[in-house]
Formats: sequence, C-alpha cells, structure tokens
Amino acid sequence: MPESHEIEIRVRYAETDRMGLLHHANYLVYFEMGRTELLRSRGVSYRDVEDSGFLLVLVDLGCKYKRPARYDDLLILRTSVERVTHVKIIHRYELRRDSELLAEGHSTLACIDRSGRPQPLPALLRGGEQGDPY
Repeated sequence: MPESHEIEIRVRYAETDRMGLLHHANYLVYFEMGRTELLRSRGVSYRDVEDSGFLLVLVDLGCKYKRPARYDDLLILRTSVERVTHVKIIHRYELRRDSELLAEGHSTLACIDRSGRPQPLPALLRGGEQGDPY
C-alpha cells in the first residue's frame, strides 16, 4: 500500500476565477502543498532536503479535472507515493469535496544536485529498512 497523507484545503476567494470556480492552476499549487505536507508528516521538510545539498525538481505533472471546486468549498487532498526509483519519486493526488472526486493528478520529482546533475535520492527520502519512501 503506498504511503499517503491527507490535508484539508478551504478554497479562498483569490484562488477563484471570474466564474467563481477554483482556477485550474491552483490545483497544481494544492498538489505541491500535498507533497510538502506528506514529507513533513514523515519528519522531513523540503528545507532539510535542500540543506543536504539536494533539490527535487518536477519532471512530469498532470491533472484531470472532473468537477469544479468553488469559493469556500472545504476540500480534502490525498497525496500518495506511488513509486520510488533510484532518483525519482512519483506521487498521485485525489482532490475531493466530501466523497465527490473533483480532480486527480500525478507528478514525478527527480533528485539533482545544485549543479543540476541527477543524484540518487538521499537517505532521508529513501526511507527505512523496508525501503518505504520517506
């Protein structure tokens, strides 16, 4: 079972478009929030990763929009680690309002050093003895 974490997000007025719907670009911002909080739930921050000399860069990102979210909706974002390779972490996302699926997405992060060269994931991202991510 992949590691997952859920966060609540309230749609703010500034995140909506003229039609009162959550602007499509903000779904991707929410996905980043989910990745950050999943990592934090495991006792690690992006700052920890960067302070260790590693950067995690997006190499693939996608979203399928199913239903619109609106101003003041209370949403639940579930972020899951789908797969971890030597240098990459693949996440999946499900954004819901109550039980209704609004959007689903994916992202792939690659680990690089400060000069941009691919690097093996550092130990703090590889997980424990069982190879569990994070």
